Amino acid sequence: MTRRILVALIVLAALSGAGAAFWYYGHRGDGPERYQGYVEGYLVFMAPEEGGRIDSLAVREGDQVTEGQVLFTLDSSLQTAQRDEAKARWEQAKAQLANLQASLQRPEEIAVLQAQEERAAAQLDLSQAELNRQQTLYNRGISAKAQFDQAKTAFERDKAALQEVRRQIEAGQIAGRSAEIEAAKAAATATEAALGQAETRLAKRRVYASAGAQVQDVYFRAGETVNAGQPVLALLPPANRRIRFYVPEPRLNTFSLGQVVGISCDSCASSLKARISFMSDAAEYTPPVIFSEQERAKLVFRLEAQPLDGASLPLGLPVSVIPQLPEARP
Repeated sequence: MTRRILVALIVLAALSGAGAAFWYYGHRGDGPERYQGYVEGYLVFMAPEEGGRIDSLAVREGDQVTEGQVLFTLDSSLQTAQRDEAKARWEQAKAQLANLQASLQRPEEIAVLQAQEERAAAQLDLSQAELNRQQTLYNRGISAKAQFDQAKTAFERDKAALQEVRRQIEAGQIAGRSAEIEAAKAAATATEAALGQAETRLAKRRVYASAGAQVQDVYFRAGETVNAGQPVLALLPPANRRIRFYVPEPRLNTFSLGQVVGISCDSCASSLKARISFMSDAAEYTPPVIFSEQERAKLVFRLEAQPLDGASLPLGLPVSVIPQLPEARP
């Protein structure tokens, strides 16, 4: 009895050592050669870039989503406040820049100074005429020198008054200094960039589907809190489905990348096909003995094939792979 148990354990150990050898069938006399496999999928895990409380969950397990569809949203009260603050700072920086680039005085003030300029010019013309008259009278000896000097002083006074008004107009039309304007431009650029950053952070509180896919799993619900980079749900795009199967070493040379193989499973259509997209370059099991023709049969290699014609097979479904003639890639 003990000897039988020992023999059984040795057989089981040998089968376990072969590992993935269970994933294929050998040649059957009643049909074509078949290799056992199963449906595998490369999931796309959707996670927020920043942590927070889930505000709403728009999908459930099994739902079909389209590219760009909202999957879930996070609470965005803080990000909204930061966006509003950044926008206010940007408006303030733009106003300061416009103020420096504008004239130092408003147009109404400039208009008042221009009116004063016209009055000063008229007064100067009058003083000029009086000076000319007094000089003629003084030269003829009719007028006293004191009157001539008085007229000359009035002329110089009115001339200075006109120059003063004109310089006030010029000063009022001068913008801020170039260094101050450049500093204001830099401040406006920085606040605009901060606003863009705040708007981006706010937009990322809504997570969208990266491609058309099926919702495979949902890990969190509305009201729960997630960390940055922590998956909330998993998507399975149709192109991410694979048929994973194992081929013994003696039959490996009958397969090639791009080759089309047949797929059969319970309750599946008889015309299912898949294209081989991956062939492992390492054996799944290496016997701890010198290779021989008998031992090489224990070596199996993992292959993967992508289902064609949009076949939507559930993950984990056992399938049989039937080799067909190699077919060129499309």
